[in-house]
Amino acid sequence: MLKTQRGITTESFKPDLTPKQMLEFGVFGGLYFSDKPEEFPRDWFSKAKLSQDGKRHKYLNFFNVNASQSLSVWQAKGWIHPQDPRGWFQWYCRYYMGRRTDDDVRQIKRWKAMSRHVVQIKNNCRAGDVFCRPRQRQALLHWAYDSRKL
Repeated sequence: MLKTQRGITTESFKPDLTPKQMLEFGVFGGLYFSDKPEEFPRDWFSKAKLSQDGKRHKYLNFFNVNASQSLSVWQAKGWIHPQDPRGWFQWYCRYYMGRRTDDDVRQIKRWKAMSRHVVQIKNNCRAGDVFCRPRQRQALLHWAYDSRKL
């Protein structure tokens, strides 16, 4: 079923990266899903860069920078939906696995809003310079955008 809200459709949601690819590249300082939830395929975690000590580490991120806020900040801003208490990436993993909910349009709208960072990278970095604006690039990676293509 195609859901629409102010021009946002589930059909328009086309992330560059799968959850497995994101975990392998290195996202969220290795902390997100370091417990390897059983609801997701085991092979997602075979090459994932995950924290071994329950702490966030920037060296586990693809761009070796911290580019995320804590879950408590997300909760305070009202960005967390009760059905996905870990946030956007948990929603995306479940969506990728086939789940569809009333929260899809809201999450896709949030994903689309990240495209402003794509524009900033294109306007401020030379093509092929994948380490220009690493914090923005890491943030994009957290939202399934592959900024290496820019």
